[in-house]
Order: sequence, then C-alpha cells, then structure tokens
Amino acid sequence: MMITHDTRCALDAVVALLNSAPEGESPGAPDSLTGPGALADFVRRHNISDVGVLGENDLAAVRSVRARFAQVFAADDDRTAATLLNQLVASAGTTPQLTDHDSYDWHVHYFAPGASVADHLAADGGMAVAFLLVAGERERLRRCEAPDCRHAFVDLSRNRSRRYCDSRTCGNRLHVAAYRARRREAAG
Repeated sequence: MMITHDTRCALDAVVALLNSAPEGESPGAPDSLTGPGALADFVRRHNISDVGVLGENDLAAVRSVRARFAQVFAADDDRTAATLLNQLVASAGTTPQLTDHDSYDWHVHYFAPGASVADHLAADGGMAVAFLLVAGERERLRRCEAPDCRHAFVDLSRNRSRRYCDSRTCGNRLHVAAYRARRREAAG
C-alpha cells in the first residue's frame, strides 16, 4: 500500500494522539496531555506547522478530537467509520491547499490557514484515516492485542499481520509468557 509522507505523518500524529489518552482498562492511568505545555511538546514532536500559542481551550479541543478519533478506531463497520470521519473533517472546516514548507516537497494540507491545532489534527488526520477507508484498508487501524496495553497503531505490514503496537515490548512479553506457560505445563 502506497502512503505519501504527509499522510503517514498525519496517521502517526493520530496514533500518538490516541495513545496520549489514559488507558480505559487501567483506572488512574495518566493522560499525557496534562496541559498546554504538554500539548506544545506534542505539536513539536509531530512537526505540526502553523500553530500559535496554545492554551487550555486548545487542550480541551484536542482532547475532544482525540475522543472522536477513538470512536473511528472503535467503529464496527466502514459506514459508521465514514460517518464519524465526515463529521470530524466537516467540523474542522477543511480548506485543502497545496504547500511546500520546511524542506518538504508539495503536499496537501486540509486545514485552513491559521486553524487551531484541534482543527489541524481533525482535518489532516481525518483525511489520512479517510484515505485508508477509501482504499479498503480500515482494518489496518488497530489496537494492540496485548491484554494490558490496547495502544492504537496503524498496521502497515505487507500482509496486515501485525498484532502488537510494538513487537519488542508487548509482542515479546506475551511470547515469553506463553513460552514459560508451556515449560511449566511440560514440567508439570
């Protein structure tokens, strides 16, 4: 599957945004978007351009966008996901524009110039997820299968076989646990 650089960056930002939420199955787990400073760090890490000074209102709006993306990832079918994506992208007031900034070649931004960071994430991230849905690849939007994780990720493996957000941590931990269980059973 061919994914352009800007679409990949937008997908990465959506996944990171989803994974900034407290884990639903871990009561008391912290929200990593703790304030405007943490949001500014998120913006810097994901090279989100054209964002001014961030405040509490921006933080609340981004958290709302995050909750809406979580609904898209949890959607039972393509039609539901499409409806949610249409609402998300429309709420951002998309204004597609060609741009070439920060040494990147021509690409499309879907947010209006001067848009809030929440609208930026909703528009660019929503369109990136929409491209997966249009390509018949929505099943690539996944949650980690490790029972104690549930982080979001986009499975970009050739055969769509990725099961864990990180094979070195979640995948390896489960494989080691299964190995130990088999050894105990064989010794038992």
